[in-house]
Amino acid sequence: MKKAHDQLSEVSKALSGLFKKVNKIAKRISKLGSAAGVKSKRGRKPGRPAPARAARVRQDTVLDSVYKTIRRSRNGITIAQLKGKTALDDRQLSNALYKLTKKGVIEAKSRGVYVKS
Repeated sequence: MKKAHDQLSEVSKALSGLFKKVNKIAKRISKLGSAAGVKSKRGRKPGRPAPARAARVRQDTVLDSVYKTIRRSRNGITIAQLKGKTALDDRQLSNALYKLTKKGVIEAKSRGVYVKS
């Protein structure tokens, strides 16, 4: 019983010491807080607003332009007509038609004539 009493008194002393240290730190913080409260930083002047940027106009990709021209045609469009309307090379047009058919967006109605799926 005496052993437990001794241990409790030691813990009590340690806690009271910690309590005193916490109070000292709290006083220091309050002093620093009041000193900082007296000084106020000068704020920035409001600058003029940034000029509004014009929204970027997104140019159509090759696939978009080819698909739009095919979509607009009622009975399909030939490769020669596509070349004239899109102003693409043979290779670019061939690649675009290949990719669009693989996606399933367009299909070949007959040889050289493409329609929207």
